[in-house]
This record gives sequence, structure tokens and C-alpha cells, in this order.
Amino acid sequence: MNDSGLNQGTSGNISAAYNGKMLITPSGVAYEEMEPEQIASMSLVHDIDHYEGPCKPSSEWHFHRAILKSNPAFGAVVHTHSNYATVLSIGRQAIPACHYMIAAFGGNSVRCADYATFGTTELSDNILEAFQDRSACLMANHGMVVAGANLDKAMWAAVELEALSRQYYQARMLGNMVILPNAEIDIVLEKFKSYGLQTKDEQ
Repeated sequence: MNDSGLNQGTSGNISAAYNGKMLITPSGVAYEEMEPEQIASMSLVHDIDHYEGPCKPSSEWHFHRAILKSNPAFGAVVHTHSNYATVLSIGRQAIPACHYMIAAFGGNSVRCADYATFGTTELSDNILEAFQDRSACLMANHGMVVAGANLDKAMWAAVELEALSRQYYQARMLGNMVILPNAEIDIVLEKFKSYGLQTKDEQ
């Protein structure tokens, strides 16, 4: 995340589902210094705060687990404080269908979840509401969070959402923005079912 410019310092966090557990980056450890054994492990089955590992999990573990449990298609979650997504979140703005790639996140918009203090169950609840029929959202005055089938796809989604955030921000400055109609997004959603590299099992 840091090398791609999506993040800085120790902000942001990543999780993945594995054998009924959630593996999540630890709290306060710089990414360039992180070692595999520092990754925390938590139950995906039971709603408990117990963890395994030498370091406590990211303070945002509540919404990571909630997202992973909300949809069996989600295998990984990436949360960043990327610049343009965060700027839009400070304005508490959803991203409309300014580009057809909005459909990559499941609908005709990327919503902005209501604000709540970081690391709280209230924030987790707000994110789940914004995630209805979606795989991403902005987080008011905070940043963005995306989900994917695996870590590679979740990271791709984070990069794509930041690009979309930048495009929307700059298009607003230009003025005369044209938003794609819902009917077109429905067509794109259907085309996306067979879009990109797929294995035989996915076809």
C-alpha cells in the first residue's frame, strides 16, 4: 500500500479470511518492518475479541471481520487513507457513476459511510450499511475500505477506487460533469460478469 502511494506510515490495515479465521495486520507496526509472525489471528466464527499472535490486531478489526462475514465472496479487505478517497470522505460525498468502472464495486455509486470513531462497533455498523450490494465504501472523515475475493483482487480494488476518486474530484473542478444513467450501469454490471481474466471455474 505504501509503495503504491495508497497509504503512509502505519495507517490503514489489511485482513484475509483463512480456515475460519481472520488474519489481520497488527496495530502500530510499520509495514516495512512487519514480519509474518506478527500478523494477528482472530476467529471469523465467534464474535469475540480474543486474538492469537505476539501483537494485538489493528484497532479496526471490528469492521474487517464484519465485512468478511457479510458476504462469502469476500476473502480479503483493504483499508487505506489514500489521498483523493480521503478528501471526498472529508466532504462526506458518495461517488456517482461518473465513469463506468463504478460498476466494479457493485452498483451505480460508491457510498460514504456515516462517521463514527475509529475502532468502534458503531463504525463497523455504518460501513456495513454503506456496503449493501457493494464491495467498497468511503468512510466519512477517514478514508476508504474495499473487499475482494482475495488479497490481490482487494488491492486492485483499492487502487481502482483511489483512481476513481481522483477522476471524480478533478472532473468536478472541470464542471459540466455527465453522470451515466442507471440503465447503462445495469448493462456494465452484466458485462462485468464475464470481464477480465477468469479461470474455467469462474466462466
